[in-house]
Amino acid sequence: MLGTGRESRLTALLAASVLGVYLLVVVGATAALAEAARACSAWPGCAGADLSEPAVLVALGHRAAATLVGVLVLVTAVVGFRADVDRRVRAALLAALALFPVQVSVGALVATSGAGPLVSNGHLLVGMTIFGALVLALAWRLEAETGTDDTSAVRDPDDLERPKPVDAAAESSGPSLSGVARVRAIAGAYIQLMKPRLMWLLCLVASAGMALAAATTPGGLSVPVVAATLGGGVLAIGASGTYNHVLERDIDKRMERTADRPVATHEVPVRNALAFAGLLTVAALGAFLSVNPLAAALGLAAIVFYSVIYTLVLKPNTVQNTVIGGAAGALPALIGWAAVTGDIGLPGLALAGVIFLWTPAHFYNLALAYRDDYERGGFPMLPVVRGETVTHKHILLYLAATLLAATVLAELTTLGWLYAATTVALGAVFLVAVVRLHYERSEGAAFRAFHASNAYLGALLLAIVVDSLVV
Repeated sequence: MLGTGRESRLTALLAASVLGVYLLVVVGATAALAEAARACSAWPGCAGADLSEPAVLVALGHRAAATLVGVLVLVTAVVGFRADVDRRVRAALLAALALFPVQVSVGALVATSGAGPLVSNGHLLVGMTIFGALVLALAWRLEAETGTDDTSAVRDPDDLERPKPVDAAAESSGPSLSGVARVRAIAGAYIQLMKPRLMWLLCLVASAGMALAAATTPGGLSVPVVAATLGGGVLAIGASGTYNHVLERDIDKRMERTADRPVATHEVPVRNALAFAGLLTVAALGAFLSVNPLAAALGLAAIVFYSVIYTLVLKPNTVQNTVIGGAAGALPALIGWAAVTGDIGLPGLALAGVIFLWTPAHFYNLALAYRDDYERGGFPMLPVVRGETVTHKHILLYLAATLLAATVLAELTTLGWLYAATTVALGAVFLVAVVRLHYERSEGAAFRAFHASNAYLGALLLAIVVDSLVV
């Protein structure tokens, strides 16, 4: 299943069980299955129902899948108890195995009695708990199989060397070009200041927020609102990126992947970059204000949070910088929702939660690949101060939390099969990449997991837009 030939049978079974249970949980949270359950009120079959009805077939398919997954969980537990594994793994497997009959019983009650939201939510909660138990078993199993006790590469945050300020006089130099070449170089430098590679994903986050809101607010979505929101988002991202270039210019000089940034190389003087960032900030707020004041307030909060709180306070001072910093990427979801509705709704918060939890699962892979660079920069990133083993485990746990948050979003909205299929299929790709990362422990494996995380979120956001507006 995982493709490296080195994973144990138990690890493969655990990964398969995690994906199987997640499939059941996500499908059970979609509105389509709720409708199918009403068409099939008998249990375990659908006695008396019209088997030609698609809804009945969906309900039967879900029950058949639950049976297969139950057998898989049982086999996994048996193999786990027969293997030489940590007591924590056995305890987690026992919890999952004990809860599965409870899950089936509650599901039967929902199907036969048409139980209300309390029982239905309990059914979902038990499923999510089983998923969580299996993920913990997988995480602890991988830690025992692939972890290392070597702490020679782990650094104390207090021992990290902080960069010294550069000579202010040197900052006035610029590119020694002329004519068209100089214009192109300067234009390219200012575009680079805006961090354009971040724009597509963050604009997609805002688009998903707007699409979700449009499903609950008829007539709230219009071309001017979309254009102003996405335009303001691009300008806000550009402003935040430019402030970041200015504030980290001393550190950028010491890191290989950032040493060629325009302010660090003096292609753009600090005063010019600050003026550019100020103009972008004003333009972004103007675009958001044309939508509504709440969108503008959230846009300003996003710029301040990334530029000041994350860049100056969190990133250089705490190992939790990536976790807390995920709020910067989550804010566009709220901006998109607020642009359409003028308020902050629960589905918008749930989408923001998906982005917030996805950020560590995504960025820790990059931190692994550039571990030495971050150490040179003096940043207390998780791989630098806690080591690779802890980082690998946190990536898996935050991936699981992201998948659960995606389930909550499905429960709170009318998102359907496209969304469910996307989070299961791309979530599986992401999970396989993370498990392989545990075994391979290489820069290439870290980048594969990083790209898998991008693919997961990008596809999920597109599915949200399509499911909300088209399907």
